[in-house]
Amino acid sequence: MPTNSPVNLWTSAGHASDYLGRADSIPHRSQGEATLLEFVPADTRRILDLGTGDGRLLALVKTALSTSVEAVAVDFSPAMLEAAGTRFAGDSSVTVVSHNLDHPLPALGNFDAVVSSFAIHHLVHERKRVLYGEIHDLLNPGGVFCNLEHLASPTRRLHEEFLHSLGYTLETEDPSNKLLDLETQLRWLREIGFADVDCHWKWRELALMAGRRL
Repeated sequence: MPTNSPVNLWTSAGHASDYLGRADSIPHRSQGEATLLEFVPADTRRILDLGTGDGRLLALVKTALSTSVEAVAVDFSPAMLEAAGTRFAGDSSVTVVSHNLDHPLPALGNFDAVVSSFAIHHLVHERKRVLYGEIHDLLNPGGVFCNLEHLASPTRRLHEEFLHSLGYTLETEDPSNKLLDLETQLRWLREIGFADVDCHWKWRELALMAGRRL
């Protein structure tokens, strides 16, 4: 089972390339992404994508919004930053920022929506909670946080079954994962001050959590 250790392999080009090669094959991912799009306000003008990877989720959000939107895409993996830069080349509405989420967010301004996809679970648990607070503080009133995330299963057996569905075992799963249960993270969001906090979609260890700043 994953531990709350500081191991993070995402600076490795090979690790990032392996993920990008199988990103489209993650079961039910498109369902989670489609559900996330339902909760991004149609009048969003400025959006932040944390752990953007190759910009997949941000591109989906921008396409779904009927209005012009300014976007900031954050990642720390050189390979991912290169992929995101390639995806958004020529799109002046997107700024790609190099930043490690292990550290406090830089001054990025305020946003109407913050999204993230399969990224925050690479942080140690203490940093997860602090980051959620930072996200709350940079949202405009009425702004939303949507986190499509990899969570911990309640039992070892369920975790093994999830890994098997992806073609992994306990021995081959990513040691960068620091999985935390859904209930704890929903409670944290409520304690921080998010409203309308809920899990809107879930398949095994994949889930969409969202909340709104009052």
